[in-house]
Amino acid sequence: MSDVPPVNASALLAEAMSKSGMLWVEAPDARPWGVWHVWADGTAYVVSGPGEQSLPWLPDEVRIILRSKDTGGRLLTTRARATIVQPGTPEWATAAELLKAARLNAVDDSLTRWAEQCTITALRPFDQPVEGPGHYDSASHRAEPVETTATTASWRPWHWRGRHRRGSRRRS
Repeated sequence: MSDVPPVNASALLAEAMSKSGMLWVEAPDARPWGVWHVWADGTAYVVSGPGEQSLPWLPDEVRIILRSKDTGGRLLTTRARATIVQPGTPEWATAAELLKAARLNAVDDSLTRWAEQCTITALRPFDQPVEGPGHYDSASHRAEPVETTATTASWRPWHWRGRHRRGSRRRS
């Protein structure tokens, strides 16, 4: 047996949360939902609602799955407490400013829209990780794709000047 030093779960959690802006939230008897987040003071803040990412109602306790920034694979799974941050509170103002700064293509009225129509959820990890380096579940974690109304209009999109044929070479 090799002498592998134990992993510092707190340091690994903080590193994974700060390096990757993506995590998966898994509620009991539901599929994992991929969401972007900001990490501050031991809490992952997530905004969801109209015009933002989708996230179902969450119970008080969920599991969060963190990925490795290097490989993109599962790195750590831990339990977290999910609480809705109420608009008008100091925590909401802090979380909203952090989220707005991290939000790609944020518009000027984001904070107003979030306060009126969206939900900011605080995910606070606690306890020891459920899974981590050297201790992963052997299940494949495969899931059926989520049903959607999106479709491809045709199997072969239009190309300017057409597609070149295999084996033929264009000369300039």
